[in-house]
Amino acid sequence: MSPAAHGPLSERVAAIARAAGREILEVYARGTPGATLKADASPLTEADVRAHRLIVRELGALTPHIPVLSEEAEQPAWSERARWTQHWLVDPLDGTREFLKRNGEFTVNIALIEAHAPVLGVVHVPVSDATYRAVAGQGAWRQLADAPGEALHVAAHAPERVRVVGSRSHRGDSLERFLERLGPHEMKPVGSSLKFCMIAEGSADVYPRLGPTSEWDTAAAHAVVLAAGGTVVELDGQPLRYNTREGLLNPFFVAYGDTRRDWLALLR
Repeated sequence: MSPAAHGPLSERVAAIARAAGREILEVYARGTPGATLKADASPLTEADVRAHRLIVRELGALTPHIPVLSEEAEQPAWSERARWTQHWLVDPLDGTREFLKRNGEFTVNIALIEAHAPVLGVVHVPVSDATYRAVAGQGAWRQLADAPGEALHVAAHAPERVRVVGSRSHRGDSLERFLERLGPHEMKPVGSSLKFCMIAEGSADVYPRLGPTSEWDTAAAHAVVLAAGGTVVELDGQPLRYNTREGLLNPFFVAYGDTRRDWLALLR
């Protein structure tokens, strides 16, 4: 697919993500739903399943030649995935724990991966009807409901009191050591891929992820950060990449806007 086609395609994908968000909100409106546990002990709700079915169906109709890798589907064997040159990477409901806590911090994530990098990303926030959309080389935007989109840019210069975002559900000793080395800071616990979105819109400066994530958790919002002028790298300084190995867990990484700071030195 030519890069020129990614812009119009991203608008279609944003509409799919919003439709999935409406499916999620129908379940959310009933009060606290029941959940089952998957093999990895993560929760699964009716909202996850309904969003997954809608997204897979609509992406299949939109781009029948591009395979879809969704958290809520059986994962293709590595022998098959290794041959892919592009694919959709989907988390139908990122932040299921936040959904169950009813704090609104959950998202719909859809990314297009080409050459192991996210070249298109859509992150939709059902509760606020905010949609973050990004196209590599063209920019990133935030749209509230049906209002015009607003261009996003990272904060190129972090303030003296650094604004750090981290997981609301996962926080460990490695993050505590990073914060001790960092000096004056404000820690903002946030659920789901909203942490990346805060980097992209300039309301946070750094997101160190020193715990497990899967590729579908990060790809869409990763695209938003990159298109807004930010950086997402593994702890060795290499770009975070996708579909390069049999497993789908990401290595640890850090996302940030200000390139003048040596964030990686604080993580070693």
